[in-house]
Amino acid sequence: MLAALFALLAVWLGWGGVQQWRDARLEESLQLARDSVLSASQQTLAGQLKQLADRIAAAPVQTALRAGDNAAAARAIGEGWKGAGPVQVLPADLETAYAAPADFGFSKLALLEAALSENKPVARVVREGKQSQLGLAAPAGDGVAYVVVPLTLLTGSFDQAAVPARAYVAIRQGGYTIGEAGDRNLADGAESLARPIGEAGMRVVAATPDGTEGPLGLGAIPSLVAAALSGLLAVLMLLVARGRLNLNPRAKHAGAADDNEPTLVQALQREPLPSTPARQTAPDKDPDAVTASNNKHIEIDPGIFRAYDIRGVVGETLSVEVAERIGQAIGTVLEEQGLTDIVVGRDGRLSGPELSAGLIEGLRKAGRNVIDIGMAPTPVAYFAAYHLRTGSSVAVTGSHNPPDYNGFKIVVGGQTLSGDAITDLYARISENRLHQAAAPGTLQQRQVDADYVQRIADDVQMDRPLKVVVDAGNGVAGDIAPRLLEAIGAEVIPLYCEVDGTFPNHHPDPSEPHNLEDLIQTVKRFDADIGLAFDGDGDRLGVVTKEGEIIFPDRLLMLFAADVLERNPGALIIYDVKCTGKLQGWILSHGGTPLMWQTGHSLIKAKMRETGAELAGEMSGHFFFQERWYGFDDGLYSAARLLEVLAARAETPSEVLNALPNALSTPEIKVPVSGSPHEVVARFVASAQFEGARLTTIDGLRADWEDGWGLVRASNTTPILVLRFEADNKEALARIKDEFRAHLQKVAPEITATF
Repeated sequence: MLAALFALLAVWLGWGGVQQWRDARLEESLQLARDSVLSASQQTLAGQLKQLADRIAAAPVQTALRAGDNAAAARAIGEGWKGAGPVQVLPADLETAYAAPADFGFSKLALLEAALSENKPVARVVREGKQSQLGLAAPAGDGVAYVVVPLTLLTGSFDQAAVPARAYVAIRQGGYTIGEAGDRNLADGAESLARPIGEAGMRVVAATPDGTEGPLGLGAIPSLVAAALSGLLAVLMLLVARGRLNLNPRAKHAGAADDNEPTLVQALQREPLPSTPARQTAPDKDPDAVTASNNKHIEIDPGIFRAYDIRGVVGETLSVEVAERIGQAIGTVLEEQGLTDIVVGRDGRLSGPELSAGLIEGLRKAGRNVIDIGMAPTPVAYFAAYHLRTGSSVAVTGSHNPPDYNGFKIVVGGQTLSGDAITDLYARISENRLHQAAAPGTLQQRQVDADYVQRIADDVQMDRPLKVVVDAGNGVAGDIAPRLLEAIGAEVIPLYCEVDGTFPNHHPDPSEPHNLEDLIQTVKRFDADIGLAFDGDGDRLGVVTKEGEIIFPDRLLMLFAADVLERNPGALIIYDVKCTGKLQGWILSHGGTPLMWQTGHSLIKAKMRETGAELAGEMSGHFFFQERWYGFDDGLYSAARLLEVLAARAETPSEVLNALPNALSTPEIKVPVSGSPHEVVARFVASAQFEGARLTTIDGLRADWEDGWGLVRASNTTPILVLRFEADNKEALARIKDEFRAHLQKVAPEITATF
């Protein structure tokens, strides 16, 4: 019996060792292939850029440029250039390009702006008609030269790279895959092994399948050694059992066995070798690995599990028991990912302490060690996850919702949970798939607000003092915002900065203009330079000028983008579908790469990780700085960066902000829906026909005309439609609103249009 067990153990250990050895060889082969593609791509790009620079420097081209004959210069550059498309030499102002940027090509325009701002040859993948090609641009005289060459010059680098069939290698620019080889099912996880291709803004990415975990946690060599020893023991056990081997030394020498001394077989039978418990794995790999909780069953409303977070009404859909189950479900996810520590913070709502306590109890039930930072803005909880090196956090917050709401914003392993990951928590709770640890996790209290203020003040400082009114709307930001802004050099006048979960003065939502009325009056009364407003948990920012003008967040994003692009030319800037149509051209003209994306803080953060964007922003007032910060949405940090930019300018803050491109626009218009807003939007999109407009359907429907645009989308947090309109003049604005209103009444006559 023991011989058979040792034989099975030997096979198991040996197979695990062989699998790990194969995984290691595969990874080595992959890295060689990736580096081969990288080297070939870098050589190709360098060669093409040098060829363009050499051709521009040639005597015939220089003669034509000095004569102002751009057409002749373009012909001379392209002469004899095999595979190259028609060459263009354009004036540096790019006036004709900006006159019709959509027809000219946004990616092409961004490339030309990058060449002019960097004053050197640059390369990127661009769209020419319906085809992607490799675009090259370089300064030429008083203008800029542009030419495209086939992408096969880059993708040819795969020809000499032996990419294993079980692995994946690709060349990417942003979210676009230029070329790829290997198993495409691995494409989603390829960024972890990415390497940049010089300064071109492209990268080579690579991935292998998930590696085999060693038996008992052993590596390849230890597994094989243990397999050999187990096999040897199996042979010995077999020989002893058949009487062909006597392991009693006294019997060997004296010719008789001592009945009182056990043989090796008897010893093993009396004291078996200790076994190592198998490591628990995720339920989809081993359904028995997660210990079923013995919690009593409670009904949980699935409607509180939203697209970006969990949110409900306290006493109706949220309770301490529900919070505890949610904590245990989050703890189960952490356990499966091998994560032990998590930060918990809460906003200033009256229900915060008890819901936070319930959440912590559930996390500890799952064996997680909790660091409770107490009352703190959501971005401070995000910061604490980095600062305390947990990588995970939960903010107990109702954000900008009414006082009786509360909820949870969740980060696991540096990734904000959203969509399917949120609904998965509900499934775990309803099916009682909750990990119950043998012993509860630990709990400690930490204060990190001083560290947060110090971290920002060490990096952000104002060149001159500005007088600032801060309106926290009695939200949790009121406790820290004045301290932070004073630490960077501002003179702060606090307004409604006493934390009060009943929000007695006005609702803490700066996206609603009527919530800014008191701020506007206070700025005027104290002759302040600017007014800043925060939402209930401090992750959104609103701004008003000295004269009382509201500066919408999409225009603030212009100011942030110009500042970031000064230090990061060509950087990707992400904005949501609700932002101004002026933003795209602004980013391009400042040498950046614009990208419109879906609304939602978790969706924006995921896109930033995917693309490596330096900055992102939403019309709702969320700003995400990767440059000099951590990439999460932070209204407090955004306020500090805004004051830094304004204080560095000679003009007044109002002059700086008023100089930003503007148009006639509406704030967010919210139309209540009795049923599902997503169904209404689906019907709207399916039958929409807006003559002369470019339609975008990544999030609802946005129709862009030459003189303005309109948007309708479904809110992912409340049963409403969200609309916004912008145009160059009143007539165009009225026309666009009329078209949207008429189509909405056609597909959903039960809805009363309030715009």
